[in-house]
Amino acid sequence: MPSSGGKFIDLHLHTSFSDGTLAPEELTSLAVASGLSAIAVTDHDTVEGISRSIESARQANIEVVPGIELSAEYDGREVHILGYLIDYENKNLLKQLDILRENRIKRIYEMVEKLNGLGLRLSPEDIFAVSIGSVVGRLHLAQAMVRRGLVNSLQEAFQKYIGDNCPAYVLGFKFSPKEAIRLIKETGGVPVLAHPYTLNNDAVLLKLIEDGLMGLEAYYPEHSQAMTNFYLNLARENNLLVSGGSDFHGNGKPVVKMGCMKVPYCLLDTLRKAQKKL
Repeated sequence: MPSSGGKFIDLHLHTSFSDGTLAPEELTSLAVASGLSAIAVTDHDTVEGISRSIESARQANIEVVPGIELSAEYDGREVHILGYLIDYENKNLLKQLDILRENRIKRIYEMVEKLNGLGLRLSPEDIFAVSIGSVVGRLHLAQAMVRRGLVNSLQEAFQKYIGDNCPAYVLGFKFSPKEAIRLIKETGGVPVLAHPYTLNNDAVLLKLIEDGLMGLEAYYPEHSQAMTNFYLNLARENNLLVSGGSDFHGNGKPVVKMGCMKVPYCLLDTLRKAQKKL
């Protein structure tokens, strides 16, 4: 890992505006307590938590990078593209996010229908009651399942019912990675592939690079050292940027701690230099 200069960052954090459990102000306070110098707010398919995060960061003396994690689908699989240093007030971006929000709501209805077909009685309203923000996702669904006593844990919900390729899983994102990459660049942002190990397909990864992907999230809690080395080498060979973060969700994923990756600050400097060249 590059030298940190004593400063560390976390470029993958979620607030209560998507499927995190902390409000923006709580997120920035925890970042300070965790000894971080900068964070990126990268909520799923929404930018509503960014302005409050930036405002609270001014008082907390910490940098906030405006970001997003866009949901896309390719060849029957879910692909997440992180966007860093975006113009989060861009009108076209907000329009596209409205579409994604509606897709997510429709997806919940379809997944609930599948669960009901499996004998698990749940209503869409049960999930919406768990979702604090405007964007609803599988983590909210899993939380609702736990509340109703349908499963004993979030992990069980994903492993048995709503994880990728499970009986109640629905893909449901009418957005391609190429479109996500283009949208991020149109807002002046830098598109980076989130948790690349989930692709499990190097051919798809190379296709994303052809489509304009600028970086890989090489430093990620679920990457083994061998995986991290692989993605660092791949980034080097393809002249890609490198990012890293915890994918912190608060109590939604209590095992994952903010700042657990010790990502060096210099990676943020590199992202900023690349963004200025767009």
